[in-house]
Amino acid sequence: MNAPTEGELPETIADEEALEELLSRPTPETIAAVGELTGTLAIIGGGGKIGPSLTRMACRARDEAGADLRVLVVDRFPDASVRDRLAAAGAETATCDLLDPSAVADLPDAGNVVYMVGMKFGTAAAPALTWAINTVVPAHVARRYRGSRMAAFSTGCVYEMVPAESDGSVETDPLTPVGEYANSCVGRERVLEHFAATDGTPMVLVRLNYAVEMRYGVLVDLAQAVLDGREIDVTTGWFNVLWQGDVNASVLRLLGRATSPATAINLTGPEKLSTRRTAARLGELTGREVRFAGAEAATAWLSDASRARELLGPPRVDAERVIRWTARWIADGGPTLGKPTHFQERGGEY
Repeated sequence: MNAPTEGELPETIADEEALEELLSRPTPETIAAVGELTGTLAIIGGGGKIGPSLTRMACRARDEAGADLRVLVVDRFPDASVRDRLAAAGAETATCDLLDPSAVADLPDAGNVVYMVGMKFGTAAAPALTWAINTVVPAHVARRYRGSRMAAFSTGCVYEMVPAESDGSVETDPLTPVGEYANSCVGRERVLEHFAATDGTPMVLVRLNYAVEMRYGVLVDLAQAVLDGREIDVTTGWFNVLWQGDVNASVLRLLGRATSPATAINLTGPEKLSTRRTAARLGELTGREVRFAGAEAATAWLSDASRARELLGPPRVDAERVIRWTARWIADGGPTLGKPTHFQERGGEY
């Protein structure tokens, strides 16, 4: 199929090939930002859900800018096919056990780093491993890449829940969340902040809340429940999302905003979405009756990303478009990753 031209967004996404193209399509601003990078861009932990499309976007932006930039993805790569797809996109790969400090020390030099390592699901069963991955690995990587410019993925879960009527947490709010996972994420930030300050490493901590695309995310969870006729629990009554293509473009641009001491920035869409209204909209788009359970709680995990929009401008894709894309994709039986987000979880147990 012919890919949509630059700046054109389709009414529907036909298949995974079209989805991957759209997720990795760089904006003119991202092309310009990547074009200013030199040497090596290392994407640490880039073999997961977001990393491959971010890598492809970086390669496309590099090629369109004509930049002399090596893109290197570091991961354990339990699925060898991911390595092949990244190589086909123009990236190099390195397999590494990031818990092994000697293996991390042997990684190639890189002046630019996107840090994507994290463990969320399975925390309740393996809290020690969660803390090791979320706090020990960043120490290894920060030591290896001291002085390199770094954009590190974090999460909006580092904040407490806020009143549902509010615009959400801002970057200066205290980090006192509930649960082992969220607290280990605070630990990750504090470790990275420490090395940013002591080693002069320019760093931006990207508090993402939540990335969505057709194969996983809050909207997929809701659409599948609507299609299956399951009740929608609205206790977690509000949430934020951001199209993953906009996540990729934003993070690559935020590399240029890295500072020492580290800067934290919230990254999400401008809309505060109602669980009830979003599910009802999905039901309308798919011709399904929607049943609800519970009542909206007084608090929710919400983030105010006004600062990101001041720096980067508005996202390319708004929530209504992603809702329409998701409804059609799920109704047509499009493939998913089978990884529920558990966004309704309010006690921090994952």
